[in-house]
Formats: sequence, C-alpha cells, structure tokens
Amino acid sequence: MKRTKDILLGLIIPVLIVILWWYVTNFTDTPSTILPEISAVGERFRLMIESGQLQSDLKVSLIRVLEGYAVSAVLGVLLGTLIGMSETAKRILQPTLTTTRQIPIMAWIPLLILWCGIGEGSKIVVIVIASFFPIMVNTQAGISGTPLEYVEVARLYKLNRFKTFFRVYLPHALPHIQTGLKLGLGVSWMAVVAAELIASTSGIGYSMSYARTLMQSDVVIICMLVIGIIGILMDKIVSVIFSALTPWEKKRRERG
Repeated sequence: MKRTKDILLGLIIPVLIVILWWYVTNFTDTPSTILPEISAVGERFRLMIESGQLQSDLKVSLIRVLEGYAVSAVLGVLLGTLIGMSETAKRILQPTLTTTRQIPIMAWIPLLILWCGIGEGSKIVVIVIASFFPIMVNTQAGISGTPLEYVEVARLYKLNRFKTFFRVYLPHALPHIQTGLKLGLGVSWMAVVAAELIASTSGIGYSMSYARTLMQSDVVIICMLVIGIIGILMDKIVSVIFSALTPWEKKRRERG
C-alpha cells in the first residue's frame, strides 16, 4: 500500500503537466512549432521508432556513455581510495583536483574540440571529465570516513594495505561509492547529450540540435523524454546492482 501511495503521489505533477499541455495546445493560440499537440508527439514517436532513427541515436549515445563512464569509474574509485587512505597523496593531489573540479564541463568542450576534433575522442573525454569528480569525491569521503577503531584493529592483526582496504575500508565506503557511481552515471548521460548538441553528427543530442534548426519541437520533446527515461533506468540498474552487493545496508535501513 505504501509503495502504491508513493507511486500515485509521484504521478501528481506529471499528470498536471500533461493536463496543462493539453489545455495550452487546444484552447490557446500557441504555435505548434513552440508546443505541439500531445497526439502529434505520439505520432512522431511512432514514426521515429518505425524508421529506427530513435534506436540508432540511442545506441550511439549509450555506447559513448558506457565507454567514458567505465574509464571514469575506474579512475574515480582508484584516486578516491588513494586520497582517502594516504595523507601524502591527499596533500599532493587534492589541491589540483579541487581546482579542476570548479571548471564547468561546458567550458572544457571548446578546448577538447580543438584538441580532439568533433569525433568520438572528444565526447569520451567530456564524459570522463564530467563523471570522474562525483565518483572520486564520494569514494574519498567513504574511505576517509572509515572509523579509526576499525583501522587500528586491522593494524593489530597486522593486515597489509591490500587486505585492510578490502576488509575494512571497502565495506564501509561502498554506500558512498554507490552514490558516486550513480551521480557519475547521471552526469555522464547529461555530458554526452551536451557534447552532441555542440559538436556531433550522430546521437540523441545531435538529433535534438538538428530538430531545433528545423523547428521540429515534437522531436525535441521526444528526445528530452527519452533522455529522462533512460537516465531513470540507469539509476535503477546501479541501485539494483549495489543492493545485491550490500544486502546489509538494506537490512539496516529496514531496521531504521
């Protein structure tokens, strides 16, 4: 019952938006190039599915996201762990990483286009830069937040750094790493769309940009909705994977 209630409450705003959309397109003089009718968007969606255009765009964008996200996940977890476990590494790396993190991802795109062109390389690098920092920061927070008593016990048992990481630091940091990976995946999806909007000849972002030049607002809306739905699915997939890896966290939340 509680889950059903939560779903119904979550649908209130989307339903109100649809009602407002229907009212504006049927009872005002709003041009279809600004806001098309719901039926027109549905028809365009059907045509895009039948032609295979939407699936092709999604495939291109998803491959880019997975490639860039895989790199940023590995780098983010490794560097976050290193900084969290080593004060020396923290003093050396954190000032530079903190400064770099303040630069908006959109500011990197012009420079990356100059360096890498508008091919796949620039988009992958954009994704890596965008998603690396949420993963690294959350991993560092989880590692450095490990209770000192646990670390002292590991020293008493004379565990080496490798065993200490897997038996002490990692179990405590997993919820933080999960948060970082979820944030990083969401940022990856947003970053690839932004990169494709600016410099690309394929992908969901490129389709949005091209539709804008043709004043096809129905295509733009479809792409926006698909981007949002894919983002939710990605978030759920990461949550399911980590729920399987950390069953004790679910039990702790239920007790809480």
